[in-house]
Amino acid sequence: MPDMSPRAHRFLFGRGSWPETRRIGDVLRAETVGGALLLGAALLALLWANSPWATAYQDLVALEIGPHRLHLHLTLAQWASDGLLAIFFFVAGLELKREFVAGDLRDPRRAIMPVAAAVGGMAAPALIYVAVNAVAAGGMLSGWAVPTATDIAFALAVLGVIATHLPAALRTFLLTLAVVDDLLAIVIIAVFYTSALHPLPLLAALVPLGLFAVLVQRRVRSWWLLLPLAAATWALVHASGIHATVAGVLLGFMVPVVRRADGPGPGLAEHFEHRWRPLSAGVAVPVFAFFAAGVSLSGAGGLGAALRDPVTIGVAAGLIVGKCVGVLGAAWLVRRVTRASLGDGVSWWDVLGLSLLAGIGFTVSLLIGELAFGADSAKDEHARIGILGGSLVAALLATVVLRIRNRHYRQVCAAEELDSDADGVPDVYQQDAVPPR
Repeated sequence: MPDMSPRAHRFLFGRGSWPETRRIGDVLRAETVGGALLLGAALLALLWANSPWATAYQDLVALEIGPHRLHLHLTLAQWASDGLLAIFFFVAGLELKREFVAGDLRDPRRAIMPVAAAVGGMAAPALIYVAVNAVAAGGMLSGWAVPTATDIAFALAVLGVIATHLPAALRTFLLTLAVVDDLLAIVIIAVFYTSALHPLPLLAALVPLGLFAVLVQRRVRSWWLLLPLAAATWALVHASGIHATVAGVLLGFMVPVVRRADGPGPGLAEHFEHRWRPLSAGVAVPVFAFFAAGVSLSGAGGLGAALRDPVTIGVAAGLIVGKCVGVLGAAWLVRRVTRASLGDGVSWWDVLGLSLLAGIGFTVSLLIGELAFGADSAKDEHARIGILGGSLVAALLATVVLRIRNRHYRQVCAAEELDSDADGVPDVYQQDAVPPR
């Protein structure tokens, strides 16, 4: 049922319903742990790649395994980006469908802010990157999409490190923004970074995908039936020339969100998300980060040469400036058009902090960099330096802005957690549900 609370539509940053807020809190806690593992894996890779044992790291990245006959004799780095990230995008597909069917995005009045912010937060970085690389010598326009993605796990890890208590409305906005951001990134990968399309494998992929859809619509949960169909879909999409992670999203879209009226427990999408999110956040993304973040500064021509490259400058400027301008500008435009209030306890300072936090791009940005420039090419290494440097600066700026408001956040969170009648629902959500007289 849509949230019909009167507060839900008067505020651009409304709290939403209690069940949705509680679910988002659970998701963010899981992503925070995954973000810490992601940071650790990226740091380990960066240190190893610039240590006296860098050759061992490069040999590990280039190690090839898999069957030749199925055209799956890939390096470990390719298995991480094409294979493990498919799990990440499967969970993203589940989350996307849930948001559109049963979450905030099902109601256009609640969805307008995060959708507009996500679109602005992808358009502005792309324009800044293009502006830099169109006029500078040595620029490459193919990397325009690299700075457009926001890494929710990385952003939450930063929030965990700085011990910032975001109110429910800001947490909801941040996750919904990331969900829409993932959807746009998937479209970009499928449309703009498919170099050679092979129709026959793509058509053949519809067979296992269709069987998977039939089984999940019948609420079948048996892994020995579903997993082979998912693997076959992934392999055929990989053979078609479309990036294999798109298969993960398509599989996620097939899973029903709403449970049957006569069935017990949560819907199948929620069940799968509960099972697969820990594997995605705790294994798939950190392992990908380990293989993707290990850029050698000497191999990239030295840090000075990398910092002068328009690719590095465009990526970093897109993440630091573009994301902030795009998200903040879109929020201001929606506020001006709708004439709605920001929300109780929410100020433009908070929107600025979240806009800076959205400039933390990592997982999907690294993936797009590989697709745009070619894995381990000089431009790819420079793009990785831009991603790491831009994300670090964006994280530091967001830390400064959000820490200034942390005392206020603690007060808001304390009020949102108060449950005076001990019924399991905080008082503010019961007050929100009472229509004004």
